[in-house]
Amino acid sequence: MKKTERPIITFPNGQTVCPLGQGTWKMGQSAARRHEEIRALQHGIELGMNLVDTAEMYDNEELVGEAVRDCREKVFLVSKVLPSNASYRGTKLACERSLLKLGTEYIDLLHWKGRHPYEETVRAMTELQQEGKIRLWGVSNMDTADMERIVSLSGGSGCATDQVLYNLGDRGIEFDLMPWCAARRMPLMAYSPIGEGRLLRHPTLVEIARRHDVSPAQIALSWTMRQPGIIAIPKAGNVTHVEDNFRSLSIHLTEEDLHDLDTAFPAPARKIPLAGW
Repeated sequence: MKKTERPIITFPNGQTVCPLGQGTWKMGQSAARRHEEIRALQHGIELGMNLVDTAEMYDNEELVGEAVRDCREKVFLVSKVLPSNASYRGTKLACERSLLKLGTEYIDLLHWKGRHPYEETVRAMTELQQEGKIRLWGVSNMDTADMERIVSLSGGSGCATDQVLYNLGDRGIEFDLMPWCAARRMPLMAYSPIGEGRLLRHPTLVEIARRHDVSPAQIALSWTMRQPGIIAIPKAGNVTHVEDNFRSLSIHLTEEDLHDLDTAFPAPARKIPLAGW
């Protein structure tokens, strides 16, 4: 399968990634599927899907580390601190554990959300960055007011991304968070871009997929990535699924498609509390 041309996403340090990344939520839970999942991640990297997202709480960093071991320089590796560990000391210790499990000297982007004071976590992230243990840091599941607080802190301007729930059925971030990030050229990472599969039988999505001779999931992914600065991170546990996701990069939704999707899944007309885990 050939790589496809698609606008790249650029982070503040100049590093670029494909707008279609690879999530790993619920991967690594079965020893029988381990080889298949590792091969899926490697195949995605070969195709150019160079952002791989894991987390301390996923308990699969060793699997991800094995998958990227022989191609580490090609990968933009993302991990997340467990919310309960996001204190100053907890963040630094979590990073050390992740580095060990991933088998790498640095993480390209480390992010978090938790109840600990933001000042503590930002200080830890800034120090980890200065120490070369992480290249960038970001946040997850933070709404506009939280983002304003983060960037107002000492070192807070270094925040590189916000990872949030975003798909056709969960469009709340479009009202204010997405414009806020776009104005600052801050990429957004969209998890659950096909809504855990619950969207895929919707008749409008099925009809648009028929028009393009693709699957509803591919349309949902293409829609999520339709605007600059959005990175979708679906999970794919086998090579076939990776290739199916990859084909979404080649889909060009028409004005009619977008109108029909907006009618079926309306954009927010008011502020909606941020959805997410």
